[in-house]
Amino acid sequence: MPDANDWWRPQVAETRSGDRPRASEETGSSIPFWSLMVFTCILLFSPQQYFPALAPLRPALLVAGAGILAYVLDRMARRLPILEWTWELKLVAGLMGWAVLTVPFSLWPGGSLSVVVDQFAKTVAVFVLLSHVVTTSERLRQVAWILTGIAIGLGCLTAYNYATGNTFAAGLEQDRVVGTEGGLTKNPNDLALMINLILPLTVGLLLRTSDAAQRKLLAAAIGVDIVTVILSYSRGGALTLGVIVLIYAWKLRRRSERKWLYGLFFAGLLALPLAPSSYFDRLSTIANIQADRTGSAQERWSDMTVAMKTIIGNPIIGAGIGMNTLAMKEARGGWLPVHNVYLEHGLDLGLPGLVLFLLLMISCLKATVQAQRQCRACDRQDVAALAEGLQVSLLAYATAAMFHPVSYHMYFYYMAGLGLAVWKMCSTMSRHPKEVIA
Repeated sequence: MPDANDWWRPQVAETRSGDRPRASEETGSSIPFWSLMVFTCILLFSPQQYFPALAPLRPALLVAGAGILAYVLDRMARRLPILEWTWELKLVAGLMGWAVLTVPFSLWPGGSLSVVVDQFAKTVAVFVLLSHVVTTSERLRQVAWILTGIAIGLGCLTAYNYATGNTFAAGLEQDRVVGTEGGLTKNPNDLALMINLILPLTVGLLLRTSDAAQRKLLAAAIGVDIVTVILSYSRGGALTLGVIVLIYAWKLRRRSERKWLYGLFFAGLLALPLAPSSYFDRLSTIANIQADRTGSAQERWSDMTVAMKTIIGNPIIGAGIGMNTLAMKEARGGWLPVHNVYLEHGLDLGLPGLVLFLLLMISCLKATVQAQRQCRACDRQDVAALAEGLQVSLLAYATAAMFHPVSYHMYFYYMAGLGLAVWKMCSTMSRHPKEVIA
């Protein structure tokens, strides 16, 4: 019997109980899963930048290609469809289709085609793989632990760069610390975004881990994450971190786990005097834009106004995927993109593209909420805590999206793919509670 709360989304077709494979047979090959985990590490650390001999091998492409091939062969061997056409996957396909359809009308068709092929298609492939290969609670926990370990590594490298003065001049702004050589974590704003997206999964592990040593490690990891966001000097990162704290303060207000939040909050207050005064000066420009001596805050506020006027002037087709920089140049000069995911979608793909993206974001959020409800009904509090973490991650992205030009990168789609995976997993648990998928 379908859940009455599932009115908002089409259901994944159920197989007949007599034909349904046992839980132990639903995991499939582990090769696609571990290939995806290795790919994640390569993507965020970019080892070929530290060891140039690896560059000709193109390790990210090699590992991702092996994972996709193994996934397709595994699905074919088990006589399963390559794709499970959930509502979210249909929305992603619609967004991709609309992006391709608008390429001929782009301000630079060749550039838009390159964005589709070289960036967005790879992002969609990762979303699809995550939503199809993270099929058990064990794999979900492994993802959370791996991402937690990655965040610790990112934090340690950032602290080292900060201590050794490895910075870059961000235009008129003060020097900012370099993250890693990875494309998604080198820029300090991107680094803060990545850390903030991982942080709720670490919190989810902490809330349901009983081992004392693991709890200490996870608490330390959360501390490293917070320090890393501070070292990035990212205003958007600080705001997003604040949103994460407020969400958990609300969620845990009546639960015994709130002691962890209070402890971390108290530790954070004690650490505030250690933060450099320049950090608080920078954060103060969030509320007082005119106080920003670099002009960055004023420029981005002005860009938002220009972008909205440009979208109103061309509301259907847009400038073409990835071409918001050209659209903004025509409107106000300069070669800077609009630092807002929502306006970026509107500029590039018009209102249809923006609506598709918003529907996808809302649907993935609802999926994580439904997963929490289903897991708690099955007394799977461990999975529910990670589903909750994914909900907080998506809400964190929804906040950070107002300050970042990252519409077609993997930040959102990675967490959204995990959110869809945990919903499918919890739906299976709720339909067959006697067969726990461990």
